[in-house]
Amino acid sequence: MNRTVIRGGLVITAADELHADVLVERGRVAALAAHGTDAAAGWSAEHEIDATGTYVIPGGVDVHTHMEMPFGGTQASDTFETGTRAAAWGGTTTIVDFAIQSKGGSLREGLDAWHAKADGRCAVDYAFHMIMSDVNAASLKEMDALVAEGVTSFKLFTAYPGVFLSDDGQILRAMQQAASNGGLVMTHAENGLAIDVLAEQALARGERDPRHHGEVRKALLEAEATHRVIKLAQVAGAPVYVVHVSAEEAVAELARARDQGLPVFGETCPQYLFLSTDNLAEPDFEGAKYVCSTPLRPREHQAALWRGLRTDDLQVVSTDHCPFCFKGQKELGRDDFSKIPNGMPGVENRMDLLHQAVVDGHITRRRWIEIACAAPARMFGLYPKKGTIAPGADADIVLYDPDAEQTLSAGTHHMNVDYSPYEGRRITGRVRTVLSRGVPVIDGGRYTGRAGQGMYVPRGTSQYIG
Repeated sequence: MNRTVIRGGLVITAADELHADVLVERGRVAALAAHGTDAAAGWSAEHEIDATGTYVIPGGVDVHTHMEMPFGGTQASDTFETGTRAAAWGGTTTIVDFAIQSKGGSLREGLDAWHAKADGRCAVDYAFHMIMSDVNAASLKEMDALVAEGVTSFKLFTAYPGVFLSDDGQILRAMQQAASNGGLVMTHAENGLAIDVLAEQALARGERDPRHHGEVRKALLEAEATHRVIKLAQVAGAPVYVVHVSAEEAVAELARARDQGLPVFGETCPQYLFLSTDNLAEPDFEGAKYVCSTPLRPREHQAALWRGLRTDDLQVVSTDHCPFCFKGQKELGRDDFSKIPNGMPGVENRMDLLHQAVVDGHITRRRWIEIACAAPARMFGLYPKKGTIAPGADADIVLYDPDAEQTLSAGTHHMNVDYSPYEGRRITGRVRTVLSRGVPVIDGGRYTGRAGQGMYVPRGTSQYIG
């Protein structure tokens, strides 16, 4: 299928909204022309798609997923095959997943292991960040080689002592290295050592239910760690990107730094915008479905997150998609909240939930595309290949029906997990058709893609810095 014309839709990018037809050639956007003009009418193609009544938007870019991630004696239930298929159903055409360096291992070994998991199995395009679990002279030197070959971001943790935690000196060294090679350090910002103390004390008091997961991972400890990594980045002369921001106090730290002109960036996730500690407190262990880190916060925090998205103190919404089945996986912590695998599904729901935010008046249509497509692509060196509809961009295009209604449910979703955090939620808007590099992977509500259609995409350095 060399040429496709998409006619009659409202094209929405982060910059523009226009009634335009889109010409696709050899997997890329070749041209746009106003609908009904001679230029558009003159296009001929083997395949025409009628987009009347739909938004024509860039495919979503989800820069925070964890397919097949090992955690707490089990692993995330979505494989690269099932997870990227679910992403396609939800209008996401690019994911950036996290390869993991094992303690005592090299970055290269970790990256090779994740390539082996994903190669030939993905339904949509994919790239990798690198989790650094062991910052030392050798791994610092390896960062340069990874940046040169298109793995340009490195995640470090102030949480999970004994597993992922890096001390302040290691984080500083990694940031210094990134400042010299153009990479971007991402941080999971919670004070893990203090959290472990509070968790131990809570368990000693007999507090074992899922809601205590949220109570020991205090908002102040997210804010403290956010402040700390910002200051370390300032000392290193490096940018920093804080993942899954959930607390109002952490947003305030980011806003303060950005007001000083520092290259500090943040993402949040749909679970923090739409769910709360009310869900963690659901009875009969149901709250375990909502255990993730950073944790869900009291509902009052949501206003600060929406405000941050409107003011650009938060630039990106990604999912932190890391699903564990309720039966057999979440149940590992039935008698001890600290043993509940941390993570929630979401890769299929992000675009729809953010469209609901447009319907509800939290954000504009163009801001929806900015935070879900364009900004993540720019942040992680994928733009304008990904994240927009413009000549030369990959033809990752979604036809989105803004008036269709749907009910989110585990009974109808395509993620490989036995529950939905949004079970029974009615929303307005639905994906109709998805092209990945010009090839339909969802066509009028049918999956037409295949494992292996998705390609690995090396990334440039962040377009927000340098």
